[in-house]
Amino acid sequence: MKIEGKEILKGVDLEVKKGEVVALMGPNGSGKSSLANTLIGNTKYEAEAEELSFEGICLLELKPDARARLGIMMSFQYPVAISGVTVREMLLASLRGRGLTVSALDLKKQIAEEGERLHIDEHLLTRSINEGFSGGEKKKLEILQMRILKPKLLILDEVDSGLDIDALALIAKNVVEMVKAGMSVLVITHYQRLLKYLVPDRVVVMKNGEVVDRGGKEIVDKLEAQGYKSYE
Repeated sequence: MKIEGKEILKGVDLEVKKGEVVALMGPNGSGKSSLANTLIGNTKYEAEAEELSFEGICLLELKPDARARLGIMMSFQYPVAISGVTVREMLLASLRGRGLTVSALDLKKQIAEEGERLHIDEHLLTRSINEGFSGGEKKKLEILQMRILKPKLLILDEVDSGLDIDALALIAKNVVEMVKAGMSVLVITHYQRLLKYLVPDRVVVMKNGEVVDRGGKEIVDKLEAQGYKSYE
């Protein structure tokens, strides 16, 4: 994978199975977020993979909206504000874009219920997306979207950054509930604290655009004790 002609990812081999949580870890600049953006089809990232597929469908020629319709969703590290668009309008368009028949009133009720579950102030749900939201409120709104859109694959890009321990535990609990229903998760994080709540089935470590280690939860413990210097 390249950005403006510069190679960022080098032969990354990664698989996420149905209902599986895979933790992707590594120091800053190792290529974790670049991989996530490649998966969702960000046009700034030039994919040169031999294979990039989802449920047997090649993603290389598919635009982001087509990948989203397949069931791929990304929760961003820094969600942006979208002026003039409420979360209800965005979700209504997304669901109808899948060919689903959705009542605007029923969706409004569902958003209110999920907002209460996630402890999101009801007044925020009537604003433009993320306008005036704190960092934690933005992350909660991303999870609200997840609960309603029910993706098959959720990519969490450092969802733990800027969250207090209560918000982190609440978000992880909601993700775990979706995993039990069959959703797959690729969680990108630097820290062990999120993985105490969202326990990974497998852990993959990246450095300088390459996979340098993979295994089970023991890798998280190793990183907590030694940091990334063990991969120098």
